[in-house]
Amino acid sequence: MASIPNKVATRLAAGIKRFQPVLIAAKNRDVNESDTVIIVTDMLSDVFGYDKYSDITSEHAIKGTYCDLAIRCEDKLRFLIEVKAIGLELKDAYVKQAIDYGANQGVEWVVLTNGIHWRIYRIVFAQPIDQELVAEIDFSTLLHKSDDHLELLYLLTKEGICKCWLDDYHAQKQAINRFSLAATILSEPLLDSMRRELRRLSPGIKISVEEIESALRKEVLKGEVVEGAKADEARKRIAKMQNKLLRKTAKAEDESVQTGTVPPSNSPEIAPPQPQPSTPQS
Repeated sequence: MASIPNKVATRLAAGIKRFQPVLIAAKNRDVNESDTVIIVTDMLSDVFGYDKYSDITSEHAIKGTYCDLAIRCEDKLRFLIEVKAIGLELKDAYVKQAIDYGANQGVEWVVLTNGIHWRIYRIVFAQPIDQELVAEIDFSTLLHKSDDHLELLYLLTKEGICKCWLDDYHAQKQAINRFSLAATILSEPLLDSMRRELRRLSPGIKISVEEIESALRKEVLKGEVVEGAKADEARKRIAKMQNKLLRKTAKAEDESVQTGTVPPSNSPEIAPPQPQPSTPQS
């Protein structure tokens, strides 16, 4: 992922130092949800870079009900925020309402926060509607000099949202999650490579792709990473990416044949010129 602009990094670092004592004091006072919304709104403006009067919408109505805050960027609704009182522990039950809000509006991202803890969810538009926890931030433990912590905050900044950093972060996490790794291991190219290597290490022993796949499923990989909805989704995603790569490779080969940069695979090979015998000197 690209580096954070210096101006934004400076703002984030200053925001951490400014709001950590504010949040701790508010938690000690056990402020209510309305007061927490005020603090979160200030953080969205001063830390994350949104304009209070044009980017942040309070009490956003969705089909007769409301969410606490909504964020707009470049005239597009980007994500919804459900705020709970600062002393309240965030629970899965609280996110359902926020996810329903987002699904009804067609918004892909929802944030659940009590000011200190921030949970970023991606809505999965399936039947039924589901959600995926993509990132979690504990603002009270952030270090203002940590590049990793600043990058995590950058996901929710106006600059990051407009540049789709959240989408890129999610794609990166998907590529290396346990379901994707299991699906990649069980994909045909990897199984075939393992078969060749095992046969090279054990000459004369015949090992089939099916035997390797069966052993991996039963004895190596845990059931949850190869079975279930998330495993199926990962397999489909990996297969789609591999097919796309194969089509791209085939297209490149066709273009090379048409331009004459490489001989077609079915064209007769041209034998290299043979050296002529030297004539003995008299």
